[in-house]
Amino acid sequence: MAINKVKGTYDVLPTESYLWHKLEDKIKEVLHLYNYKEIRTPIMEYSEVFHRQSELSDMVTKETYDFDDRGDRKLTLRPEGTAGVIRSYVENKLYSSQELEKVYYIGPNFRYERPQKGRYRQFYQFGVEAIGAVDPALDAEMIILAFDFIKRLGLKGVRVRINSLGDDDSRRNYTEALKNHFLPHEATLCEDCKQRLTKNPLRILDCKIDQKHEAVINAPTPQDYLNEESRSYFKSVLEHLNVAKISYEIAPKLVRGLDYYSHTVFEIEADIEGFGAQNVLGGGGRYQKLVSELGGPDLGGIGFACGMERLLLALEAENVDFAKEIELDAYVIVFNNDLKTVATKILYELRGANLTVDANYTQKAFKGQLKQALRMNAKYLIIIGEEEFKKGVVGIKNTKTEVQEEVLFAKIKKYLVEKLEKK
Repeated sequence: MAINKVKGTYDVLPTESYLWHKLEDKIKEVLHLYNYKEIRTPIMEYSEVFHRQSELSDMVTKETYDFDDRGDRKLTLRPEGTAGVIRSYVENKLYSSQELEKVYYIGPNFRYERPQKGRYRQFYQFGVEAIGAVDPALDAEMIILAFDFIKRLGLKGVRVRINSLGDDDSRRNYTEALKNHFLPHEATLCEDCKQRLTKNPLRILDCKIDQKHEAVINAPTPQDYLNEESRSYFKSVLEHLNVAKISYEIAPKLVRGLDYYSHTVFEIEADIEGFGAQNVLGGGGRYQKLVSELGGPDLGGIGFACGMERLLLALEAENVDFAKEIELDAYVIVFNNDLKTVATKILYELRGANLTVDANYTQKAFKGQLKQALRMNAKYLIIIGEEEFKKGVVGIKNTKTEVQEEVLFAKIKKYLVEKLEKK
């Protein structure tokens, strides 16, 4: 019986992996410009890294993969990247050597939710975190970085949706206002939202079931409850975006789906054919208490994340010429098995010159080898026949012009390097 992949997962096949490589290269290229360095954390953490008393989002309360290991320790596969990065930041005391730590990560996350196109139970994210400072200019830089990255991918109509949840006092006042607003509607809310009403009414606003409920549509916004300090902070963030000429709109009801956010929250959108209203490609925000909750000093940070699968789907939908499959510089064809050792020597020498080369290993005749070479888009064919071998030469054929020349064994590397440099 054949065994299939686990529900909600997928295989990246050899015909697709080059797209992932190109996207990862682009991420690293852009983040280098902004002076962010890579951090790699484990895909599993002790459960308390994610299951904190202050975090009551659906992602943590309903969607995590939790298990006990053989030592009866409670572990969780990471559902998002930020908490693990902050755990590492605190554990390794990175705050003692850097006032501001600017890092990025690329890797898989795990959430038990309903699989659909572009949304899986194992999914890849790249994320960015700037930890250790509270500054509207830093918030703006993070938004500019996210905006800039999506634009550099070649997507059009890139824009920012932004809001402020304010500081602790503002958020407390807003939470109280939401409770008072939703209490008269408690009986008509879904069962989860009835629980949220007492524990965390903010999460009612991003409930998938009650999103069209009249009380949700008419709910007060965080903007209505910002104190003067929070208003001033948000105004300063917008001023920085204005001077950078970043296209944005204030989205009064944007709260994002995690409870650690405060002050600035944002999402990045683009015009994508066929995505409809679901054209959000990434988002994030500022967090003020996460570092201290995980045992570190009272330092704030800000970050964002983008789903890699969603980015690749967007590029495909918009027909962005994002990446090309690797082409072979040359393909070695032999007329009989006795010449395969000669082919091995040539392949090794050409790879030493950083050329991408290959040969056939399935005992195919000349025609079969030729078909495979052309299927792999080889730029040159290196043909080794018995008569040529006796003369100490090979035939090298340009597959585009179909011009073939005889080249001495000792000159093969030099010949190909010069030809390929001219191209």
